[in-house]
Amino acid sequence: MSNSEEAVRSLTELGLTEYEARCFVALARISSGTAREISDVAEVPRSRVYDTIERLDRKGLVTVQQSDPREYQAISTDLAIERIRDDYDSRINAAENALQQLERPDSRENEGTWAISRPEYVTDRIVTFLEEADESIHLVAAVPDSIDREVYAGLCDVAEGEPEVVVEVPTEDDRETFHEAVPEATVVVAEELRTTTAVNEERPAKLLLVDGEAVVASGLKDSDLPDVVHETAVWTYGRDHGFAAWMRELLDDRLERRDVDR
Repeated sequence: MSNSEEAVRSLTELGLTEYEARCFVALARISSGTAREISDVAEVPRSRVYDTIERLDRKGLVTVQQSDPREYQAISTDLAIERIRDDYDSRINAAENALQQLERPDSRENEGTWAISRPEYVTDRIVTFLEEADESIHLVAAVPDSIDREVYAGLCDVAEGEPEVVVEVPTEDDRETFHEAVPEATVVVAEELRTTTAVNEERPAKLLLVDGEAVVASGLKDSDLPDVVHETAVWTYGRDHGFAAWMRELLDDRLERRDVDR
């Protein structure tokens, strides 16, 4: 792919139409040009050059010389990229605002169980459930090192409010670490977490239950690369969902055995 075609492809991905991208790239290759010259270089029908240049002019990407015939010139690359970036950011902000205004359904009981295959999405899902917590949070951290800063921050924010936060960790050192990061949480040492069993080379990492209905269960698996570990997870939402119901009963039993009041 030539540099010109690569530039056209990139500009279309950033929101320009193909004709707009071709005309702008053509003008970037020549100092200035008439509609006919742009048509020849850009391989755009001459009849479409006029309306395409007009749109580029409205976007502030070209200047027009009032001559006969008219000549057109692309603005500098740096300024063009700045204006395209501003336009792209405004589109993202508009989409974000529109999506935030959408009404969410009152019930998500039928959402089922979903898989997450990328570590950053595991964190996103956990943080989302933490932000929605109203009553309680129970986190079993079999591998405390899998808890990243975003999750610590989310736990700290929630623990300062109404929901009760209970965390289980394998060692006393882990308990002290969690207590320093989330001082309002109840942190319990569960020694059995030191000897979790791997299944298909994947070992348990963490289990989160929020309000007795939102569940995230993650596992870690070593990759072929040195010191690289992949985290995957499953999650569900719904108090009557079988997965959530089982997790609620099992985790409640764990707390009762440790005499932790909920």
